[in-house]
Amino acid sequence: MTRKQRRLTMIGGALVVLGIAAALVLNALRDSIVFFSTPVMVAEHHIKPGQRFRLGGLVETGSLVRGDNLAVTFKVSDGSATLPVAYKGILPDLFREGQGVVAEGALDGSGVFHADTVLAKHDETYMPKEVADALKKQGHWKDDYGEQASSKPGEQASGKQGVSQ
Repeated sequence: MTRKQRRLTMIGGALVVLGIAAALVLNALRDSIVFFSTPVMVAEHHIKPGQRFRLGGLVETGSLVRGDNLAVTFKVSDGSATLPVAYKGILPDLFREGQGVVAEGALDGSGVFHADTVLAKHDETYMPKEVADALKKQGHWKDDYGEQASSKPGEQASGKQGVSQ
């Protein structure tokens, strides 16, 4: 083998190893690449009880029930499916029925999502693009959500970066 052939063999081998490594990393992260799953995605992917993930959607109006010792239950909907959520803790100040929410936790055997973290949208004008797209696709989009509903986080109506108030 000449030097050129050895060099080409080494480069080819390195590229194959890098390709395999990239495929393994992407395969391991494929479920984590999505920021959150909607109730429809949870039903479609048959998520196993105990598997941790983020659930996102809108808090269904009339579903919020406050119990004893900071226990709350509510339902998260994406317009076509709904998932009950149980949480024990202090809810964010911006948490409201009809508003966007992302909860992190796991399903139990009965299909209730037990959240250990609840995040509310950061201000009155922002709605996650995925939620806005899901609402439009399902025909539940309201014109009063406005153009600002799909703006990027940290942007205000003027389009300039700003600090949430």
